[in-house]
Amino acid sequence: MAIKKQYLKSKPICKVTFSIEAEDAKKVAVVGSFNDWNAKKAPLKKLKNGTFKGTVDLEKDNSYEFKYVVDGEYVNDSAADAYAWNDFAGAENSVVTV
Repeated sequence: MAIKKQYLKSKPICKVTFSIEAEDAKKVAVVGSFNDWNAKKAPLKKLKNGTFKGTVDLEKDNSYEFKYVVDGEYVNDSAADAYAWNDFAGAENSVVTV
């Protein structure tokens, strides 16, 4: 799992690339506070090496909770900037800060 951040000089935006190894998975998405936890808004593409990858534009100077959805299962990112308890989910969510 990895998170790559690319800050734009022209806008207060950070391009965040999410990637997760899930060789046997059919569908993977990243969901979070930036897309209303909607898996259809940020599906990840499967690469030949079995890694799923996708990029999301996020506003700078914010923190966002997120998880991966791997074939319907919610998975945290081991490379997250932090973790936050979520009472609604009854579990911790990954946090990315940009």
